[in-house]
Amino acid sequence: MGAPAAAAAGAGQGEGEGKEYPDRLTLYVFLTCTVAATGGLIVGYDIGISGGVTSMDAFLQEFFPSVYREERTARGGGGGQYCKFDSQLLTAFTSSLYLAALVASFFVASVARSLGRRWSMFGAGVSFLAGAALNAAARDVAMLIVGRILLGVGIGFAGLSIPIYLSEMAPHRLRGTLNIGLQLMITVGIFSANLVNYGAARIRGGWGWRLSLGLAAVPAGIITAGSLFLPDTPSSLISRGYHEQARRVLRRIRGTHDVEDEYGDLVAASEAPGAVRRPWLDILRRRYRPQLAMAVLVPFFQQLTGINAIMFYAPVLFKTIGLGGDASLMSAVITGLVNIAATFVSIATVDRLGRRKLFFQGGCQMLLCQIIIGTLIGVEFGASGDGTIPKAFAAAVVALICVYVAGFAWSWGPLGILVPSEIFPLEIRPAAQGVSVAVSMLCTFAVAQAFLPMLCRMQFGLFYFFGGWVLAMTLFVAAFLPETKGVPIEKMGVVWRTHWFWRRFVADEDGRAGNRDVEMDYRKAEGIAVR
Repeated sequence: MGAPAAAAAGAGQGEGEGKEYPDRLTLYVFLTCTVAATGGLIVGYDIGISGGVTSMDAFLQEFFPSVYREERTARGGGGGQYCKFDSQLLTAFTSSLYLAALVASFFVASVARSLGRRWSMFGAGVSFLAGAALNAAARDVAMLIVGRILLGVGIGFAGLSIPIYLSEMAPHRLRGTLNIGLQLMITVGIFSANLVNYGAARIRGGWGWRLSLGLAAVPAGIITAGSLFLPDTPSSLISRGYHEQARRVLRRIRGTHDVEDEYGDLVAASEAPGAVRRPWLDILRRRYRPQLAMAVLVPFFQQLTGINAIMFYAPVLFKTIGLGGDASLMSAVITGLVNIAATFVSIATVDRLGRRKLFFQGGCQMLLCQIIIGTLIGVEFGASGDGTIPKAFAAAVVALICVYVAGFAWSWGPLGILVPSEIFPLEIRPAAQGVSVAVSMLCTFAVAQAFLPMLCRMQFGLFYFFGGWVLAMTLFVAAFLPETKGVPIEKMGVVWRTHWFWRRFVADEDGRAGNRDVEMDYRKAEGIAVR
């Protein structure tokens, strides 16, 4: 115990001299973060595959025959377009995964805290493999839903452990860029699923849906195998008492032996809170109120952008506005490409422009698109939902959805994952990320469960509904979210102590004097008067 204490003392001295940590991007840290980010493939593949499979006639005939009959009637002009996919059993198939992920998130935090981040990622892959196998072999709806539950457990593990892993491994000046690699993999997973659906729907014999569901084993296998070769993060190793191993990992990921200052600060960050033993209760303390608010509100708002509703049901939605089956699947492929391209914009700009500017610009873009899409669909279908839509009109709606997806993909998509993963102090980080994942899964479950009934009852007004939430979240970011660009993860407390609203909740006992240089640098960078 003497070495860590000495290192912590040394860290305080180095900090007083204003020395910065090594922050270059080494090949080793790039490779480890890339492998960890591939866990996003399982999340993205599921988002993309669900809507495509539920638009395949063979799948509907076998498991949801009443929905198939309604869809055929509407296709022949004998019913309204808005309600043809309204089935609680069908939405239960989609949303059961997110309910399982919600439940899993409450115990995954304990696994990540006691066993480390990499074994949590391994658990994600194994659970997703089992779920993929069960879904591909499904004979009835019960098997489908049990398979979805196993997939949900995997997503719960991945959603908690991977963002923390990336934020803890990345150099602080590149944390945003490397963390958004997870969102990039999610978009690649969505795009891959859309391609698979497009090909599987054309397979004769009606078994293409089994291929779509079974190929989820591919991204699951990648993260399962990859996690076996990853090191755990220095923060996780220190918190579990493996100090020398943490030093070795830190030297390797930073590409230098000069890591004592960063190592010392990591040790201090793990010991300063007084050995927190009840993180699920301690997170409720006043000093953690700002982080808890963000852990709840950021994922809450992210799901109420309406993006998952559109990505879940993109083929169904495009069918609803009058595109044929193949055309609707191809339109989903196009939106997937836009999603990937726009994520690269976020990767290139997040550590230069900062989080707040991207949040604000993306929110304004999404709001405008939601209003125009709702108006266009309302003009064409009205409240009854009867009729068909001209091809040129449908193309305009698809184009606007692409613009909307782009706005999400460089703002709320990646930043909704990045910001919660980087703002928590080490002592409550797994529990707080568990709260964030639980809120995200609960909201995703609610939106997935409610989207088709809401489309049926609210018609084109559904887009105005989501637009209202986009307006609210954009105003929230402008007023309450501090900028976290370039702040070392173990010194993140400074952003709350310098914020006009949140500073009233953060006590000086967090070590204000020890972070004086970082706080002054942050104030200068943000244009805040230094007193």
